[in-house]
Amino acid sequence: MSSFTRRARPVTLAGLAIAGIVLAGCSGGGGAADSSGPVTLTWFSGAGVEANTTTMEALAKAFHEKNPDITIKVDASGPSGSPDIDNTIKTKLATGSMPDMFWYNSGSLLSALNPDQTMLDISGESFVKNLDPGFVKSVSTDKGVFGVPTQSAGGGGIFYNIPIYEKLGLEVPKTWDEFMSNAQKIKDAGYDAVEMTFGDAWTSQIVTLADFYNVYESDPDWGTKWTENKVNFADDPVAQKSFTKLQDLYDGGFLNQDFASAKLDDGLKAIATGTAANYPMLGFAQATIVSNYPDNAGDVGFFGVPGDSADAAGMTVWMPSAVYAPKNTPHPEQVKKFMAFVASSEGCDVITKAIGVTGAYVVKGCTLPSDAPKIVADMLPYFDAGKTAPALEFLSPVKGPNLASITVEVGSGIRSGADGAKAYDEDSAKAAQQLGLPGW
Repeated sequence: MSSFTRRARPVTLAGLAIAGIVLAGCSGGGGAADSSGPVTLTWFSGAGVEANTTTMEALAKAFHEKNPDITIKVDASGPSGSPDIDNTIKTKLATGSMPDMFWYNSGSLLSALNPDQTMLDISGESFVKNLDPGFVKSVSTDKGVFGVPTQSAGGGGIFYNIPIYEKLGLEVPKTWDEFMSNAQKIKDAGYDAVEMTFGDAWTSQIVTLADFYNVYESDPDWGTKWTENKVNFADDPVAQKSFTKLQDLYDGGFLNQDFASAKLDDGLKAIATGTAANYPMLGFAQATIVSNYPDNAGDVGFFGVPGDSADAAGMTVWMPSAVYAPKNTPHPEQVKKFMAFVASSEGCDVITKAIGVTGAYVVKGCTLPSDAPKIVADMLPYFDAGKTAPALEFLSPVKGPNLASITVEVGSGIRSGADGAKAYDEDSAKAAQQLGLPGW
């Protein structure tokens, strides 16, 4: 089933597997709501992802224009990468110092925030019914619903530079062996075959995380078994490849020379302007390419991380991040009013105008323009063919917090892929035990 359309019509993903508040005499954390007079709500997030900040500012401005008594102040001063931003969010919630709203991931990382005790429950609000059920599941516990989507769902895989591929006569690879063959030809031609940006450590995880489609394709129950501690990465040959593929790239000498220090923006520039031929990345980042390199936006395509079978080639899908609120916000009604705006077709239109189309919206009634970017268009066949799987974090609450550190080590040749898989199993076991999951 496809969640996309080339014509503007409603798009959903139904059926997809799945710093203080600026007020006169008032600061963040606790207190009765002040519903008289203008109110300013602070929306906190991590720094480092330009498309996220652009989205926040556009939604804040559009909402204020419709609701002049409510101002949204964007505070993108948090740390730029995981686990630093994770720890900052946890600390602010635990100490009651979180501003009125915050931007954070959906999926497994949410459970680590102890949302039932720390976050505002919106399950009784009518706008929740406007959201795709798969997304709702990714921002819920058994006791509540906590967030609304701030962007669209999209694929994770590999951005590729179309002019380089055309110049060298390369086809989009459908197997890992084909990808490695392409990488060698690209390297021999004098280009960086694969761009890596470990200066933003979170980007080191993309190959491993986006490879999950291949694990899911081999066993659709893998996520459930992982939650129950019945499978792991080190002992499953297919799952272990999610780590050994990183080792393959390093061992082949395919990486850019500055991979250890390069950052996300460097990677997007390299893939857009043609100094690199491939860049593992999530689909949302195409918005930055469109914004910063508009003349090159059509030069970047997309494919899922290849597996062993060309016939089974597919794509891993991420649900979007969300806007949440702490339970102790002094202005719950104003926060909910803003969430309702975000979770509407008008909110989707604001996002599209701000950052372009990055995937499929998970809000009923939202539409995609007919001129979707090349990266998004390249995702369509995967949806049309049913060759998609949700990222593991949307199937299981078990996610070790140190994955980025482990994938940096594997991708830098410090440890083997097999050792990385084992280390991540051990890291995840500790996380599962902290969550009190049975079987761990």
